[in-house]
Amino acid sequence: MKRWLLVLGMITCILGVSACGSKQEEEPAWTDMTEEEAIYYGEQIFQNLQEICSGNYENEKAQIAKADAVSASAFSSWDSAQEDIGEFVEISEENAQINDDGFIVNLKIKGTVHDANIEIIFDDEMMLTSMATNVVYSFGELMAKAAMNTLLGMGTVFVVLILISLIISCFTFIPKIQASFTKKPQQPQQPVAAPAPVAVAAVEEEEADDLELVAVIAAAIAASQGAASTDGFVVRSIRKRRTF
Repeated sequence: MKRWLLVLGMITCILGVSACGSKQEEEPAWTDMTEEEAIYYGEQIFQNLQEICSGNYENEKAQIAKADAVSASAFSSWDSAQEDIGEFVEISEENAQINDDGFIVNLKIKGTVHDANIEIIFDDEMMLTSMATNVVYSFGELMAKAAMNTLLGMGTVFVVLILISLIISCFTFIPKIQASFTKKPQQPQQPVAAPAPVAVAAVEEEEADDLELVAVIAAAIAASQGAASTDGFVVRSIRKRRTF
C-alpha cells in the first residue's frame, strides 16, 4: 500500500495536480506562492524521487519513466550521481526563485561521499520541466579530473600518430609484396656453348708433319745422288701434286 501511495504522490507532484497548480482567470496561481511554499513543493518532488530510486521500486520507476520523459531524465541524473554522492544524509541548504515563467527550487544535499546540488524547475502551470543532480567536487578532485582528461586526450593523439607513422612505413613493402604475387616464372636458361678451342695443336701437328716430310725427301735425294749427308741440301718449298 505504501508503495502505491508513494508512486501516486510522485505522479501527482509531477503532473501538478494540486490546488496551488490550478489557474485562475485573473492571474496564474504560482505568483501568489511564497518562497517557503515553493521550497516545500520542490522538497516533496525530491523526496519522492530519492525514495523511489533508493527503494525496491524498479517496476514503478520504469512505468513512471516510460510515461514521462522529464521523470526519466530526473531518474537518470540521480542514478548517475548516486555513486559519487553515496548515501543521502540530509538537505543542508534550500532556496527558491519565483519569476514570470514559473519557479526554480535549489536544494543542497549532504551525502556520505560528496555533496550535491539539486535544481528543480517548474513552469507557470506548476508542471515539472527539469530536475538535475550536480555533484560538488573539491578543487583537488576537479584538477585531478582535468589532468586525467588531458592525459587521455594527449595519449590518444600520440597513439594515433604512432599508428599513422607505422602505416606509412609499411608503404615501402607494398611494391615488393605486389611484385611477389605478380612475378612471372623464370624461363630455364639455355646452356651456353663453350667457345671452340683455338686450333693451335693442329698447326703444331701440321708443322711437325712437314718437318718429317722434308727430312724424308732430303734423305731420298742424298741417297739418289750418292751423298753421305743432307747438309748441302736446302728445301725452298713443298708443293702438293695433284693426282687425277
